[in-house]
Amino acid sequence: MKKDRRKFFTSISLATAGIIGSGFIPKKAHAEKKVKWKMVTSWPKNFPGLGAGAETLANYINQLSGGTLKIKVYGANELVPPLGVFDFVSSGGAEMGHSGAYYWKGKTEAAQFFSSVPFGMNAQEMNSWLYYGNGIKLWEEVYENFNLVPRPAGNTGVQMGGWFNKEINSTEDLKGLKMRIPGLGGEVLARAGGTPFTLAGAEIFTSLQTGVIDATEWVGPYNDRAFGLHRAAKFYYYPGWHEPGPSLECIINKDAYNQLSDQHKSIIDIACQAANVDMISDYISKNYQALEYFKQENVQIKQFPIEVLSKLNDISDEILLELSQKNSLSKKVYDSYVDFLQRVRPWTMISEDSYLNSFK
Repeated sequence: MKKDRRKFFTSISLATAGIIGSGFIPKKAHAEKKVKWKMVTSWPKNFPGLGAGAETLANYINQLSGGTLKIKVYGANELVPPLGVFDFVSSGGAEMGHSGAYYWKGKTEAAQFFSSVPFGMNAQEMNSWLYYGNGIKLWEEVYENFNLVPRPAGNTGVQMGGWFNKEINSTEDLKGLKMRIPGLGGEVLARAGGTPFTLAGAEIFTSLQTGVIDATEWVGPYNDRAFGLHRAAKFYYYPGWHEPGPSLECIINKDAYNQLSDQHKSIIDIACQAANVDMISDYISKNYQALEYFKQENVQIKQFPIEVLSKLNDISDEILLELSQKNSLSKKVYDSYVDFLQRVRPWTMISEDSYLNSFK
């Protein structure tokens, strides 16, 4: 087992070090039987960051396989609605999907831990848990009954808190607030007195502009600018307490996956981790540019009051504990997640946090 694990992560390291960019093609790949797959996504076709990330993953798989494993990417609504990805891949309508695990809380509550937890891990901590803290193994266990094999395939980094058409000065301002916010973040808002909505990306601008919702979170400056959200709301809040390190997922139909050669399975694993690194690098390079643009457009960028964040944090802790008590699998994932966070966070504070705060 240890030997196989070392071999796997050696392959991963080679990929992220530049195998793909150099054009290297494994020799054995040329002898592989040619396979053609479909990938459905929850994102508009070629949408910056998220949609592009799906295309990047498909390209990596094609390059590493020498063209013997080709993935055709379909954007949201081309084959299936954005929130229909899970069921479509599970049933074999497509062999692969690209989405976010928190959309599937109606399927299994434990899925939400593999996307982002309010006030939880940042991207570095999340990747550490997934790759070296048993996270992926638990994720596979959660998706086992749905005929799916999951892999992390992207991360946006800490997101923004969202766009609001009224100021948030206290927790009272959250009462009655209609906000597009999925997953556990939505549950936290609901308990704080708001009304959460789960809307696909393409529906957000119109819903915000017409008053169907009062506020929305999406991703961060890069993607928010692409949707023109600054033209539909007055205030842009931070930090993204609800999604401090959201992982994006590649889900694979298990029957199709089991028919692949070991070579093709390894290529998918390598490509997913390379795409994971690529996405967060892309976001970091683009978010600061979009933020500068918003400042030039005189967008009112505001920080949530500490009182509000503290209250939301308390509510989040309550909800997570309740979630862990719903079934044995949720408790198993919760225990692993919380244990890893409690052990890794002191290092994050001593290293990352203290370094950044030293320049204030």
